[in-house]
Amino acid sequence: RLCGSSITRAGAAMSDGAAVPLRAAVIGCGFFAPNHLHAWAEMAGVSVVAVCDLDGTQAKSVAAAFAIPAVFTDAEAMLREVKPDFVDIVTQMGSHRELVELCMRHRVPAIVQKPFAPSYQDAAAMVEAARRAALPLMVHENFRFQQPMRQVKAVLDGGTIGDATWARLSFRTGYDVKGGQPYLCKEERLVVLDLGIHVLDLARFLLGEVDTVYSRHQRIDARCAGEDMATIMLGHTSGATSVVEVTYESRRLPDTFPETLVTIEGTRGAVELKHGFVMAVSANGSLTETNVATPLRPWTSEPWHTAQDSVFHTEAHWANCLRTGQAPETSGEDNLKTYALVEASYASAASGQAIRVADLVARLAEK
Repeated sequence: RLCGSSITRAGAAMSDGAAVPLRAAVIGCGFFAPNHLHAWAEMAGVSVVAVCDLDGTQAKSVAAAFAIPAVFTDAEAMLREVKPDFVDIVTQMGSHRELVELCMRHRVPAIVQKPFAPSYQDAAAMVEAARRAALPLMVHENFRFQQPMRQVKAVLDGGTIGDATWARLSFRTGYDVKGGQPYLCKEERLVVLDLGIHVLDLARFLLGEVDTVYSRHQRIDARCAGEDMATIMLGHTSGATSVVEVTYESRRLPDTFPETLVTIEGTRGAVELKHGFVMAVSANGSLTETNVATPLRPWTSEPWHTAQDSVFHTEAHWANCLRTGQAPETSGEDNLKTYALVEASYASAASGQAIRVADLVARLAEK
Protein backbone atom coordinates (compact mmCIF):
# COMPACT_ATOMS: atom_id res chain seq x y z
CA ARG A 1 0.00 0.00 0.00
CA LEU A 2 1.09 3.55 -0.76
CA CYS A 3 1.16 5.75 2.36
CA GLY A 4 -1.22 3.29 4.01
CA SER A 5 -3.91 3.86 1.37
CA SER A 6 -5.52 1.48 -1.09
CA ILE A 7 -4.05 3.20 -4.14
CA THR A 8 -1.44 0.56 -4.94
CA ARG A 9 -3.93 -2.28 -4.70
CA ALA A 10 -6.53 -0.35 -6.70
CA GLY A 11 -4.02 0.41 -9.43
CA ALA A 12 -2.90 -3.18 -9.79
CA ALA A 13 -4.09 -5.24 -12.71
CA MET A 14 -5.74 -8.63 -12.66
CA SER A 15 -4.43 -11.42 -14.85
CA ASP A 16 -7.00 -10.60 -17.55
CA GLY A 17 -5.85 -6.97 -17.69
CA ALA A 18 -8.84 -5.54 -15.79
CA ALA A 19 -8.25 -3.24 -12.82
CA VAL A 20 -8.82 -4.66 -9.36
CA PRO A 21 -12.31 -3.53 -8.24
CA LEU A 22 -12.58 -0.60 -5.85
CA ARG A 23 -14.58 -1.02 -2.63
CA ALA A 24 -16.46 2.16 -1.73
CA ALA A 25 -18.25 3.35 1.38
CA VAL A 26 -20.79 6.18 1.23
CA ILE A 27 -21.46 8.52 4.13
CA GLY A 28 -24.78 10.35 3.85
CA CYS A 29 -28.04 8.89 2.59
CA GLY A 30 -30.09 12.06 2.10
CA PHE A 31 -31.56 14.07 -0.78
CA PHE A 32 -28.77 13.76 -3.38
CA ALA A 33 -27.21 10.45 -2.31
CA PRO A 34 -29.31 8.23 -4.64
CA ASN A 35 -27.64 9.89 -7.64
CA HIS A 36 -24.23 8.93 -6.29
CA LEU A 37 -25.36 5.39 -5.57
CA HIS A 38 -26.96 4.91 -8.99
CA ALA A 39 -23.74 6.10 -10.62
CA TRP A 40 -21.56 3.78 -8.56
CA ALA A 41 -23.92 0.88 -9.30
CA GLU A 42 -23.59 1.51 -13.03
CA MET A 43 -19.81 1.83 -12.97
CA ALA A 44 -17.71 -1.20 -13.79
CA GLY A 45 -15.04 -2.03 -11.24
CA VAL A 46 -16.59 -0.21 -8.27
CA SER A 47 -18.84 -1.70 -5.60
CA VAL A 48 -20.40 0.10 -2.64
CA VAL A 49 -19.87 -2.19 0.34
CA ALA A 50 -21.29 0.03 3.10
CA VAL A 51 -23.41 3.10 3.77
CA CYS A 52 -23.50 5.29 6.85
CA ASP A 53 -26.00 7.88 8.07
CA LEU A 54 -26.92 9.25 11.48
CA ASP A 55 -30.49 8.26 10.63
CA GLY A 56 -30.29 4.47 10.84
CA THR A 57 -33.72 3.95 9.31
CA GLN A 58 -32.77 6.02 6.27
CA ALA A 59 -29.47 4.18 5.94
CA LYS A 60 -31.19 0.80 6.04
CA SER A 61 -33.73 1.92 3.44
CA VAL A 62 -31.01 3.10 1.06
CA ALA A 63 -28.95 -0.05 1.61
CA ALA A 64 -31.96 -2.22 0.81
CA ALA A 65 -32.75 -0.25 -2.34
CA PHE A 66 -29.18 -0.63 -3.67
CA ALA A 67 -28.36 -4.09 -2.26
CA ILE A 68 -25.55 -2.73 -0.09
CA PRO A 69 -24.47 -5.31 2.49
CA ALA A 70 -23.39 -3.18 5.47
CA VAL A 71 -25.15 -0.34 7.30
CA PHE A 72 -23.69 1.96 9.94
CA THR A 73 -24.64 5.03 11.94
CA ASP A 74 -21.05 5.58 13.13
CA ALA A 75 -18.56 6.58 10.42
CA GLU A 76 -15.48 5.63 12.41
CA ALA A 77 -16.87 2.18 13.15
CA MET A 78 -17.55 1.73 9.44
CA LEU A 79 -14.00 2.69 8.48
CA ARG A 80 -12.54 0.42 11.14
CA GLU A 81 -14.65 -2.60 10.22
CA VAL A 82 -15.08 -2.29 6.45
CA LYS A 83 -11.70 -0.78 5.50
CA PRO A 84 -12.95 0.62 2.16
CA ASP A 85 -10.65 1.71 -0.66
CA PHE A 86 -12.29 5.13 -0.60
CA VAL A 87 -15.17 7.05 0.97
CA ASP A 88 -17.77 9.15 -0.85
CA ILE A 89 -19.04 11.87 1.51
CA VAL A 90 -22.54 13.07 0.57
CA THR A 91 -23.47 15.01 3.70
CA GLN A 92 -24.18 18.69 4.42
CA MET A 93 -21.08 20.87 4.42
CA GLY A 94 -20.96 21.41 8.19
CA SER A 95 -19.88 17.79 8.68
CA HIS A 96 -17.28 17.66 5.91
CA ARG A 97 -14.18 18.67 7.84
CA GLU A 98 -14.75 16.19 10.66
CA LEU A 99 -15.43 13.36 8.20
CA VAL A 100 -12.53 14.14 5.86
CA GLU A 101 -10.09 14.37 8.77
CA LEU A 102 -11.49 11.07 10.07
CA CYS A 103 -10.87 9.43 6.68
CA MET A 104 -7.32 10.79 6.56
CA ARG A 105 -6.58 9.39 10.04
CA HIS A 106 -7.79 6.00 8.84
CA ARG A 107 -5.67 6.27 5.66
CA VAL A 108 -8.68 6.30 3.33
CA PRO A 109 -8.94 8.61 0.26
CA ALA A 110 -12.12 10.67 0.10
CA ILE A 111 -14.32 12.44 -2.41
CA VAL A 112 -16.61 15.01 -0.80
CA GLN A 113 -19.69 16.81 -2.06
CA LYS A 114 -19.69 20.55 -2.60
CA PRO A 115 -19.78 23.04 -1.02
CA PHE A 116 -16.43 21.85 0.31
CA ALA A 117 -16.96 23.55 3.68
CA PRO A 118 -18.75 26.42 5.44
CA SER A 119 -15.53 28.47 5.44
CA TYR A 120 -12.26 28.83 3.58
CA GLN A 121 -10.39 27.94 6.77
CA ASP A 122 -12.22 24.60 7.08
CA ALA A 123 -11.55 23.84 3.42
CA ALA A 124 -7.86 24.65 3.84
CA ALA A 125 -7.69 22.43 6.93
CA MET A 126 -9.02 19.47 4.94
CA VAL A 127 -6.49 20.08 2.17
CA GLU A 128 -3.73 20.16 4.77
CA ALA A 129 -4.97 16.92 6.36
CA ALA A 130 -4.85 15.20 2.97
CA ARG A 131 -1.39 16.63 2.29
CA ARG A 132 -0.06 15.35 5.58
CA ALA A 133 -1.58 11.92 4.95
CA ALA A 134 -0.35 11.93 1.32
CA LEU A 135 -3.80 10.75 0.24
CA PRO A 136 -6.10 11.86 -2.61
CA LEU A 137 -8.92 14.26 -1.77
CA MET A 138 -11.41 15.38 -4.42
CA VAL A 139 -14.38 17.74 -4.28
CA HIS A 140 -17.46 16.49 -6.14
CA GLU A 141 -17.66 19.64 -8.27
CA ASN A 142 -19.74 18.21 -11.10
CA PHE A 143 -20.81 21.14 -13.32
CA ARG A 144 -17.51 21.04 -15.21
CA PHE A 145 -18.13 17.31 -15.81
CA GLN A 146 -21.45 17.97 -17.56
CA GLN A 147 -20.81 16.70 -21.06
CA PRO A 148 -22.17 19.83 -22.83
CA MET A 149 -19.61 21.86 -20.85
CA ARG A 150 -16.83 19.53 -21.99
CA GLN A 151 -17.96 20.22 -25.56
CA VAL A 152 -17.70 23.98 -24.99
CA LYS A 153 -14.23 23.50 -23.50
CA ALA A 154 -13.19 21.48 -26.55
CA VAL A 155 -14.18 24.39 -28.82
CA LEU A 156 -12.07 26.76 -26.72
CA ASP A 157 -9.10 24.40 -26.55
CA GLY A 158 -9.29 23.84 -30.30
CA GLY A 159 -8.73 27.55 -30.95
CA THR A 160 -11.86 27.85 -33.11
CA ILE A 161 -12.89 31.20 -31.61
CA GLY A 162 -9.41 32.47 -30.84
CA ASP A 163 -8.57 33.80 -27.38
CA ALA A 164 -11.55 34.26 -25.06
CA THR A 165 -12.24 37.93 -24.27
CA TRP A 166 -15.67 37.98 -22.57
CA ALA A 167 -18.19 35.50 -21.19
CA ARG A 168 -21.53 35.20 -19.43
CA LEU A 169 -22.41 32.11 -17.40
CA SER A 170 -26.00 32.16 -16.21
CA PHE A 171 -28.01 29.85 -13.94
CA ARG A 172 -31.31 31.63 -13.33
CA THR A 173 -34.33 29.65 -12.15
CA GLY A 174 -37.48 29.87 -10.09
CA TYR A 175 -37.51 26.11 -9.46
CA ASP A 176 -38.27 25.40 -5.81
CA VAL A 177 -34.94 23.91 -4.79
CA LYS A 178 -35.68 24.87 -1.19
CA GLY A 179 -38.67 22.53 -1.11
CA GLY A 180 -36.41 19.49 -1.34
CA GLN A 181 -33.68 21.05 0.80
CA PRO A 182 -35.48 23.23 3.39
CA TYR A 183 -32.27 23.76 5.38
CA LEU A 184 -31.13 26.13 2.62
CA CYS A 185 -33.42 28.88 3.90
CA LYS A 186 -31.49 28.91 7.16
CA GLU A 187 -28.14 29.47 5.48
CA GLU A 188 -26.82 33.03 5.87
CA ARG A 189 -24.63 32.43 2.83
CA LEU A 190 -27.03 30.92 0.34
CA VAL A 191 -27.01 31.04 -3.44
CA VAL A 192 -23.35 31.91 -3.98
CA LEU A 193 -22.12 29.10 -1.73
CA ASP A 194 -24.76 26.56 -2.78
CA LEU A 195 -25.06 27.25 -6.53
CA GLY A 196 -22.65 30.02 -7.43
CA ILE A 197 -19.69 27.88 -6.40
CA HIS A 198 -20.55 25.54 -9.31
CA VAL A 199 -20.70 28.35 -11.85
CA LEU A 200 -17.60 30.06 -10.51
CA ASP A 201 -15.76 26.78 -10.94
CA LEU A 202 -17.06 26.63 -14.52
CA ALA A 203 -15.68 30.11 -15.14
CA ARG A 204 -12.25 28.93 -13.98
CA PHE A 205 -12.55 25.74 -16.02
CA LEU A 206 -13.45 27.58 -19.22
CA LEU A 207 -11.52 30.87 -18.94
CA GLY A 208 -8.75 30.24 -16.43
CA GLU A 209 -7.77 31.77 -13.12
CA VAL A 210 -9.21 34.98 -11.68
CA ASP A 211 -7.45 37.95 -10.10
CA THR A 212 -10.35 40.35 -9.34
CA VAL A 213 -13.99 39.94 -8.27
CA TYR A 214 -16.82 42.47 -8.05
CA SER A 215 -20.21 41.27 -6.82
CA ARG A 216 -23.72 42.44 -5.93
CA HIS A 217 -26.06 40.20 -3.91
CA GLN A 218 -29.82 40.44 -3.40
CA ARG A 219 -32.36 38.70 -1.17
CA ILE A 220 -35.73 38.32 -2.89
CA ASP A 221 -37.40 35.65 -0.73
CA ALA A 222 -37.84 37.21 2.72
CA ARG A 223 -38.15 33.74 4.28
CA CYS A 224 -34.48 33.07 3.60
CA ALA A 225 -31.63 34.24 5.77
CA GLY A 226 -29.17 34.60 2.91
CA GLU A 227 -28.88 36.00 -0.59
CA ASP A 228 -30.84 34.24 -3.34
CA MET A 229 -29.59 36.31 -6.29
CA ALA A 230 -26.04 37.31 -7.20
CA THR A 231 -24.29 38.99 -10.12
CA ILE A 232 -20.53 38.50 -10.08
CA MET A 233 -17.96 40.03 -12.46
CA LEU A 234 -14.63 38.24 -12.74
CA GLY A 235 -11.39 39.61 -14.10
CA HIS A 236 -9.34 36.68 -15.40
CA THR A 237 -5.56 36.65 -15.42
CA SER A 238 -5.71 36.12 -19.20
CA GLY A 239 -7.32 39.55 -19.54
CA ALA A 240 -10.78 38.14 -20.22
CA THR A 241 -13.87 39.30 -18.29
CA SER A 242 -16.74 37.04 -17.31
CA VAL A 243 -20.11 37.66 -15.67
CA VAL A 244 -21.59 34.95 -13.44
CA GLU A 245 -25.33 35.18 -12.72
CA VAL A 246 -27.08 32.88 -10.23
CA THR A 247 -30.52 33.01 -8.66
CA TYR A 248 -33.30 30.83 -7.28
CA GLU A 249 -35.81 33.67 -7.75
CA SER A 250 -36.13 34.17 -11.51
CA ARG A 251 -39.63 34.52 -12.94
CA ARG A 252 -38.54 34.22 -16.57
CA LEU A 253 -40.34 31.74 -18.81
CA PRO A 254 -39.48 29.24 -19.99
CA ASP A 255 -37.59 28.34 -16.85
CA THR A 256 -34.33 26.76 -18.04
CA PHE A 257 -33.70 24.77 -14.83
CA PRO A 258 -31.28 23.06 -14.36
CA GLU A 259 -29.26 24.34 -17.30
CA THR A 260 -26.33 26.73 -17.13
CA LEU A 261 -26.40 28.98 -20.19
CA VAL A 262 -23.01 30.05 -21.50
CA THR A 263 -21.83 32.67 -23.98
CA ILE A 264 -18.12 33.12 -24.68
CA GLU A 265 -16.74 35.61 -27.17
CA GLY A 266 -13.24 35.38 -28.58
CA THR A 267 -10.89 37.20 -30.90
CA ARG A 268 -12.06 35.16 -33.91
CA GLY A 269 -15.57 34.01 -33.02
CA ALA A 270 -17.92 32.92 -30.25
CA VAL A 271 -19.42 29.82 -28.67
CA GLU A 272 -22.80 29.72 -26.96
CA LEU A 273 -24.56 26.96 -25.03
CA LYS A 274 -28.26 27.73 -25.40
CA HIS A 275 -31.40 26.42 -23.75
CA GLY A 276 -31.99 22.83 -24.81
CA PHE A 277 -28.24 22.13 -25.04
CA VAL A 278 -27.82 23.66 -28.46
CA MET A 279 -24.19 24.70 -28.93
CA ALA A 280 -23.76 27.52 -31.42
CA VAL A 281 -20.29 28.28 -32.76
CA SER A 282 -19.59 31.45 -34.75
CA ALA A 283 -16.32 31.36 -36.67
CA ASN A 284 -15.01 32.44 -40.05
CA GLY A 285 -18.18 34.34 -40.81
CA SER A 286 -20.49 31.34 -40.36
CA LEU A 287 -22.70 29.90 -37.62
CA THR A 288 -22.85 26.19 -36.80
CA GLU A 289 -25.37 24.75 -34.34
CA THR A 290 -25.12 21.30 -32.76
CA ASN A 291 -27.28 19.54 -30.19
CA VAL A 292 -24.91 18.41 -27.44
CA ALA A 293 -27.50 16.88 -25.10
CA THR A 294 -26.56 13.51 -23.66
CA PRO A 295 -28.83 10.43 -23.77
CA LEU A 296 -30.75 9.40 -20.69
CA ARG A 297 -29.32 6.71 -18.43
CA PRO A 298 -31.67 4.07 -16.99
CA TRP A 299 -31.80 5.95 -13.68
CA THR A 300 -31.85 9.57 -14.91
CA SER A 301 -34.84 11.68 -15.91
CA GLU A 302 -35.61 15.16 -17.15
CA PRO A 303 -35.14 17.88 -16.13
CA TRP A 304 -32.42 16.50 -13.84
CA HIS A 305 -30.64 14.31 -16.38
CA THR A 306 -27.61 16.45 -17.26
CA ALA A 307 -26.82 17.04 -13.59
CA GLN A 308 -27.35 13.35 -12.78
CA ASP A 309 -25.23 12.30 -15.75
CA SER A 310 -22.42 14.57 -14.53
CA VAL A 311 -22.38 12.66 -11.23
CA PHE A 312 -21.40 9.54 -13.16
CA HIS A 313 -18.61 11.33 -15.02
CA THR A 314 -17.32 13.01 -11.83
CA GLU A 315 -17.19 9.69 -10.02
CA ALA A 316 -15.60 7.94 -13.00
CA HIS A 317 -12.87 10.60 -13.03
CA TRP A 318 -12.22 9.98 -9.32
CA ALA A 319 -12.03 6.20 -9.78
CA ASN A 320 -9.63 6.64 -12.69
CA CYS A 321 -7.45 8.96 -10.62
CA LEU A 322 -7.26 6.39 -7.83
CA ARG A 323 -6.15 3.75 -10.31
CA THR A 324 -3.60 5.88 -12.18
CA GLY A 325 -2.29 8.07 -9.37
CA GLN A 326 -3.05 11.29 -11.24
CA ALA A 327 -4.36 14.31 -9.34
CA PRO A 328 -8.12 14.92 -9.72
CA GLU A 329 -9.18 17.98 -11.72
CA THR A 330 -11.17 19.16 -8.72
CA SER A 331 -8.78 18.13 -5.99
CA GLY A 332 -9.21 19.74 -2.61
CA GLU A 333 -6.24 21.98 -3.40
CA ASP A 334 -7.74 23.06 -6.73
CA ASN A 335 -11.14 23.70 -5.15
CA LEU A 336 -9.57 26.18 -2.74
CA LYS A 337 -9.13 28.45 -5.79
CA THR A 338 -12.87 28.23 -6.51
CA TYR A 339 -13.70 28.70 -2.82
CA ALA A 340 -11.57 31.85 -2.81
CA LEU A 341 -13.86 33.29 -5.48
CA VAL A 342 -16.86 32.56 -3.25
CA GLU A 343 -15.21 34.40 -0.37
CA ALA A 344 -14.29 37.26 -2.70
CA SER A 345 -17.88 37.53 -3.87
CA TYR A 346 -19.14 37.87 -0.30
CA ALA A 347 -16.39 40.34 0.56
CA SER A 348 -17.16 42.46 -2.50
CA ALA A 349 -20.92 42.46 -1.86
CA ALA A 350 -20.33 43.53 1.74
CA SER A 351 -17.87 46.30 0.91
CA GLY A 352 -19.15 47.47 -2.46
CA GLN A 353 -15.57 47.23 -3.75
CA ALA A 354 -13.72 45.02 -6.21
CA ILE A 355 -11.61 42.42 -4.43
CA ARG A 356 -8.13 41.28 -5.41
CA VAL A 357 -8.20 37.52 -4.94
CA ALA A 358 -4.53 37.12 -4.00
CA ASP A 359 -4.83 39.75 -1.26
CA LEU A 360 -7.97 38.13 0.12
CA VAL A 361 -6.38 34.66 0.17
CA ALA A 362 -3.40 36.05 2.07
CA ARG A 363 -5.73 37.54 4.67
CA LEU A 364 -7.74 34.32 4.95
CA ALA A 365 -4.55 32.31 5.44
CA GLU A 366 -3.66 34.48 8.45
CA LYS A 367 -6.91 33.67 10.29
